[in-house]
Amino acid sequence: MLIRLALFLAFVLAGLASPALAEAPTRLGPGDRLIVALPGEAAFEAPVAIGAEGRILLPEVGEVGIGGLTLPEARAHLRAVLGEVFLSAAQLDLRLVERRLLIRVLGHVETPGLVDIAQGETVQVAVAAAGGPRLGAQLDRYQHRRGDAVTEFNYKRYLETGDEGLLPKLRSLDTIFIPASPLLGNVAIAVDSSTFESTGDSGDAARAVSVFGEVVRPGAYSWKDGMTPMDAILRAGGVTRYAGVEQIRVITGGEPRPFNLKDYLDTGDPARMPAIGAGAILFVPSEAEGVAASSRTVYLMGEVQKPGAYELGADAGMLDVLANAGGPTRHADARNIRILRADGAVDRFDLTAFSEGPGGPPPAIRPGDAIFLPEAAEDAATSWLSVPSSRAIYLMGAVARPGRYEWSGEMTLLDLLAQGGGPTAAGDASAIEISIPGPGGGFERLVFDLDTFRAGGLPDDLPAVAAGSVVLVPELPQDPADNKSRYILQSPDRSIYILGAVQAPGRYAFEPALSLLDVLSAAGGPMPDADLRAVRHVRTGEVADKARTIDLSLFFKTGDPAVLPALAAGDALYVPSVERPFIDQAPEDTVRVLGAVAAPGRYIFTDEMTILDLLAQAGGPTENALNRKIVVVNLSCCRDQARSFNLTAFARKGDMSLLPVVRPGDTVYVPDRNQTGFRRFMGSVTDITQILSLVAIAGGL
Repeated sequence: MLIRLALFLAFVLAGLASPALAEAPTRLGPGDRLIVALPGEAAFEAPVAIGAEGRILLPEVGEVGIGGLTLPEARAHLRAVLGEVFLSAAQLDLRLVERRLLIRVLGHVETPGLVDIAQGETVQVAVAAAGGPRLGAQLDRYQHRRGDAVTEFNYKRYLETGDEGLLPKLRSLDTIFIPASPLLGNVAIAVDSSTFESTGDSGDAARAVSVFGEVVRPGAYSWKDGMTPMDAILRAGGVTRYAGVEQIRVITGGEPRPFNLKDYLDTGDPARMPAIGAGAILFVPSEAEGVAASSRTVYLMGEVQKPGAYELGADAGMLDVLANAGGPTRHADARNIRILRADGAVDRFDLTAFSEGPGGPPPAIRPGDAIFLPEAAEDAATSWLSVPSSRAIYLMGAVARPGRYEWSGEMTLLDLLAQGGGPTAAGDASAIEISIPGPGGGFERLVFDLDTFRAGGLPDDLPAVAAGSVVLVPELPQDPADNKSRYILQSPDRSIYILGAVQAPGRYAFEPALSLLDVLSAAGGPMPDADLRAVRHVRTGEVADKARTIDLSLFFKTGDPAVLPALAAGDALYVPSVERPFIDQAPEDTVRVLGAVAAPGRYIFTDEMTILDLLAQAGGPTENALNRKIVVVNLSCCRDQARSFNLTAFARKGDMSLLPVVRPGDTVYVPDRNQTGFRRFMGSVTDITQILSLVAIAGGL
């Protein structure tokens, strides 16, 4: 018996010394913290927590589900699972260290999600673990969700009273949802307390008191038991200076009734304060709505600083009444003021014209009249009516903001261009056209080069413009291919023409600083078949002998700028094609290649070329060509001279001295093995050259 008692005491003392909780019949659940002890395995020393799905994560075996089991059941289950991996699994011990709760905190909180709190903690601890509610959270509409059951509770009342009985008891996997105030709208933006102060603090009209009209902060405010109209007005910041406190309207329970706040304040009688409930509406009207017309009242309406009813003094006129109302606003149409007479007549008055110069006095104002200033049209700020013609200047063309501007004697042309936003990218700033009114009623026209002025001009170089002048910034053609429809935008005396084998032929704006290469680049450069050795340059308005041929290929070989001519406005450039008709080239500048070649014709010949280059341009001899008897007729220098050339022998030896001399104006004939064709050619050569010696050559063939 003593032995049994000793064993029992030892067991009790061991249980007290262990950090684990005593085994209980309660089921394990999410959040519980356990120690899985396995002798000899250090990886099992750290505590593990049961996750939201009832599983724990163990080394080697991964996740194991023990949620819903008692501690002995979980111990037996783990021994069975770990027994497949560890030999010592039979010695496994499982202890419950701490019971904790996994709570989902969602909605309008700083960090929504799953939080881990100790068992027995309250909703306040769970919400704090999620970062607390964000500005705009609706504290009186918190929700507690457990499964399909949803319970709403007033967290704000708990904060006011500290009564924990208002809060639901929590279990693992419960959800706390914090709703946002409907005043936040549909877009997530940063808000502060002033946002709600300016519009009220309630988004539920059925549980709020709505206050609007002449109060500082109209809005919907949360209802409290015992709230009075005075409390609601104070929540809205009180009344404004324009409030008609004697005619406040109160609607509660669908029944309207008046409330005289002034009378209540004068008497202090609580019976004069109407009772209100949740959903009540208070309207504080403007005092102006209750103003009664007197025998000296006039009315100002529309775009004035302080519209309303005013007393008309004995000697007061229309300007006095306007001044008393603060004058027109910047949106008023001061040219179209209307005076609505008490007898139904309507008079009009142009205040702008009256202020510009001598004119008749403003119309008389009588008691009962109403002065109406209408709102100006949207384009009135730029309307020509806003500036008299005597002070206007006109800016047109390719500027950012063309229009009619007011001119002052202190301004310059640069001031006007700056006011109009300056020339656009398509504007030709080098040819700004200015028309200045002259003494006889006409206009003096001049052209101003803003580009040259910016390069180093002086203030005195600016043309003197005055009111009534017209400044036009011309627009450059946008696309040379569209010149047929836009050529009028560029003056011919400031243009240059480039035609022929270029990418974009057309008419281009020209400046004296531009070179031939600039113009070719503007036209997209020459085409692949362009003949750069025979570019034609014509200066219009001069004699024909001023037309010249430019060897642009020589410039690219030598880099000599003297090859490039100086261009001027009105010049024309023509880039020919190498495949142009033979009439485009003078006969004395070409060599004829005839006979049995692939492409007989006339070809340009230079000093660097040989007969081999000519034959290559002509496509080479054909299969029937008699290459041993090629004939070269020298018409350029010696009209009675002809030579034969053996291409076959040259091909074997490669001796350049065997090549005959060929010059522009000569004829090269490659005979065909058909003698009939050769005799026909020799007859034509005799007619042309009158050289009888060719007969002997022909006989030798």
